[in-house]
Amino acid sequence: MSGADYSTRGAVAVIRLDNPPVNGLAHAVRAALLSGLDKASADADISAVVLLGAGKSFSAGADINELGTPRSLLEPILPTVIREIERSEKPVVAALHGVAMGGGLELALGCHYRVAAPGTQISLPEVKLGLLPGAGGTQRLPRAVGLETALDLIVSGSSMPAEKMAKSGLLDEVIEGDLLAGAVAFAFRVAAQRPLPLLRERRVSHPDPEAFLMFARNSVAAVAKGYPAPLKCVEAVAASVKPFEEGAPIERQLFIELVSSPESKALRHLFLAERAASKIPDVPEDTPTRPIRSAAVIGAGTMGGGIAMCFANAGIPVRVLEVKQEALDKGLATIRKNYEASAKKGKLTAAQVEERTGLIKPTLVFADVAEADIVIEAVFEDLAVKEGVFQQLDEVMKKGAILASNTSTLDLDKIASFTRRPADVIGTHFFSPANVMKLLEIVRGRATGKEVLATVLGLAKKLGKTGVVSGVCDGFIGNRMLARYMEQALLLIEEGALPPQVDAALEKFGMAMGPFRMADLAGGDVSWSIRKRRYAERPDSRRQVIADRLCETGRFGQKTSAGWYRYEPGRRDAIPDPVVDELIVSASREMGIARRKISGEEMVERCILALINEGAKILEEGIALRASDIDVVYLTGYGFPRFRGGPMHYADSLGLYNVVRSMRRLSRNAHGDPSAWEPASLLSKLAGEGKSFNGSAP
Repeated sequence: MSGADYSTRGAVAVIRLDNPPVNGLAHAVRAALLSGLDKASADADISAVVLLGAGKSFSAGADINELGTPRSLLEPILPTVIREIERSEKPVVAALHGVAMGGGLELALGCHYRVAAPGTQISLPEVKLGLLPGAGGTQRLPRAVGLETALDLIVSGSSMPAEKMAKSGLLDEVIEGDLLAGAVAFAFRVAAQRPLPLLRERRVSHPDPEAFLMFARNSVAAVAKGYPAPLKCVEAVAASVKPFEEGAPIERQLFIELVSSPESKALRHLFLAERAASKIPDVPEDTPTRPIRSAAVIGAGTMGGGIAMCFANAGIPVRVLEVKQEALDKGLATIRKNYEASAKKGKLTAAQVEERTGLIKPTLVFADVAEADIVIEAVFEDLAVKEGVFQQLDEVMKKGAILASNTSTLDLDKIASFTRRPADVIGTHFFSPANVMKLLEIVRGRATGKEVLATVLGLAKKLGKTGVVSGVCDGFIGNRMLARYMEQALLLIEEGALPPQVDAALEKFGMAMGPFRMADLAGGDVSWSIRKRRYAERPDSRRQVIADRLCETGRFGQKTSAGWYRYEPGRRDAIPDPVVDELIVSASREMGIARRKISGEEMVERCILALINEGAKILEEGIALRASDIDVVYLTGYGFPRFRGGPMHYADSLGLYNVVRSMRRLSRNAHGDPSAWEPASLLSKLAGEGKSFNGSAP
């Protein structure tokens, strides 16, 4: 990688950033850019400079891998490059296309002029990584577009197309047609103009900045809980009202504070983890894939209907099969109702509702799905039921069709054995509601073909999902860990806690929902069915008495208006129920357990450490390819707080030595199975070596 290419167009020097795929501003790029600028400055025949990006974008900003490392401080750092551009005696024109994000936009803001191709997306998204723009973005953008517009863009991290910014003061021209030719022509026109305009020399104008900033602080504080970056963004932008020389050091200090914050480290970890999840060591990126032009879903229930919507939303025609007309009609009605609800909220137009519902075709006949490129089974979580479905699919599906199961816990290898084409069988575990939840757990069976896996990984992206590959085990990655988490939650209520107390403790930790509210949302009948299967498979296993009794009374959660909580008709508010409290207390008494007061700290520690330990076992067994994959599963599918980076990253932040010590302390007073607090061998090994799950010392 050269970093940047230098060429000339007459009297205009052209410096082209070249760091595929998005021209990240790594050290080599910064150095090459500055070298090109020096070359242009020294050439008497050059009167102006055009700076643009190679490929599809100007620049997406900093190299995330460098942040927080010594390399990020290696000169020339981005503020140095921008300072030298501002000092240039020859005008520098930034020509933007594709995306100009983060440090890329800050680089452009430091240039004397900015032109852009239509459709260029402009943003400062650092807040999404727990940061703020650290190369003058919070100081120059308000000078270009005004205090209010700049603050909104910086605090939200949202992007705006160039056309909407054309008259904001940010851009000097929007260029139709050939961007380079247009930028060079613009550079010729401004080559002789003096003095050269600098954003740092503009004043930020606002009729009452103090009142506006006070309002902004209060508004941001109300929604930024757990995340320090949004409020620091406000403080940095507030400093832009001062002279640039006073505001810039304030921005830099706030940026440095955020780079080392645990929240930013967690969000940067997630950013890189989501990108790593699609990389499978033995499945190269050039692995052939199968075209997915049509799909089929077996089952029109909540999950099947949601999966069908995923395909329709991506513009892929999908057949939905049910065994009874009544069930089929009900499923299609629910799909339409969901789409119409989105239309009422302004998320879809009436035309889009009709277009998407039109892509979903019902059928009661297996032969009608035979030509689909992929078929996803979404029937009841029972192996015998799935066996019947897969045997029929094996008979009717065309050669090369992918046979997928939405099973959340069952043995995919066993399911594959029901067919004569196990290489075509894969698990696609969607999360409910499937049309909303981002995670897709992709289960790779023993015989799953590499091209099948590569195809489904690509399909996940088309469906707007984050695909994470799991090996085969009971519950795969997410639900296997969830079982240990719920086990501790249930033990806590046996010992003295009540569901609202446990939920409150975990929600204060940052979980989107506590374990009992989550169980009511998912449906108690589903987990009860799984428990009964496991009891049959392991007769000596400990029964979850309270959860079983709750289900025996018909309390399955929101779907029955009663579960661990009660629910008013048409509402989802979880209302504590004395009936449940009595059921819990009487069960504890029957089991001979003396109930005690349990602190919120203990509730969180037990539930989260149980997650971490099971995650370590999953990693050790090769069910997950990397610790960061486990984090992605829990951050995108189970409501783990993003600012903590996932259970394995959170363990790293605590220090694995401390995790092991805490588990050994808990084992001394264990209720239930004492072996639950036996550290996984990988956890013990890494702790002893002073290492972390995610590859380096904490």
